[in-house]
Amino acid sequence: MLDLKAKYEILSFSIGDTKAGTKMGKMQIKNLDDSSILNCVLWEEALNRIPDASTRAGNIIKIITASYNEKYNNCLLNNFEVLEQATLGIDEEKREELFEKIINIIHEFKNEELKNFVLDILTKNKEKFIISPAAKHMHHNYIGGLVVHTLECAEFLLAILPNLKKHLNRDEVIAAAILHDIGKIFEYEVNLDSGIIEYNEQFRKDWISHSQYGYTLCMTNGYLNIAKMIAAHHGRSDWGAMIDLGEKDLEPFYYIIHHVDDLSAKFGATSVNDTKSM
Repeated sequence: MLDLKAKYEILSFSIGDTKAGTKMGKMQIKNLDDSSILNCVLWEEALNRIPDASTRAGNIIKIITASYNEKYNNCLLNNFEVLEQATLGIDEEKREELFEKIINIIHEFKNEELKNFVLDILTKNKEKFIISPAAKHMHHNYIGGLVVHTLECAEFLLAILPNLKKHLNRDEVIAAAILHDIGKIFEYEVNLDSGIIEYNEQFRKDWISHSQYGYTLCMTNGYLNIAKMIAAHHGRSDWGAMIDLGEKDLEPFYYIIHHVDDLSAKFGATSVNDTKSM
């Protein structure tokens, strides 16, 4: 239920299109008094009043004007005040530490050519990789968010691969987890002073999406299975997947990156506040 006296933490925020062609925001917030979760809707008029930085996951807010819709069990949020701004991102020392963990995982590859391929991409693009967010709104949307998200995906795989009954090529699967969002280092631009994340419009003109970039990178270098896992990692075509996992007769390896990506996006250190326990 809606409590106008409570403080709330923003857990996630995303923007989509309505059937009428207008923008609609979806925000999930947690009541810090009783830990209850409230799902909120923000219509375009409200979105136009609210700066991007106000909707960052981890921000502590107080609702100013809103109404609770019992029928849809959600809150129509008109305006709110940011009481405590979430940290802009993880600090440089932590980013370096997480990057080295990823590098160490790559060094465990048995396939030397693949090892060198992935190491080359990350080391050449290290400066961009370790500051990039993993999203503009939905998850890991802070400075260093991509290195957190990438490591989570790789570590989830390391935990579950030994228990899978279907054979998967370990090196290829881990490489796909590490490279599935590599295009985001070019797709997003983040201001290190304000933490504000913007799309790189030139990238969006040149490429359909970060998935297409990662897919093309791996295909042109002969890593077809890795390219296919990247192409499928969004799950459904209407979510941006180049290969829809709803298709029949796909081999098992197509599904794995989608599932670990989804686990990280929903249960990982999605906000900067979550990273404090890492």
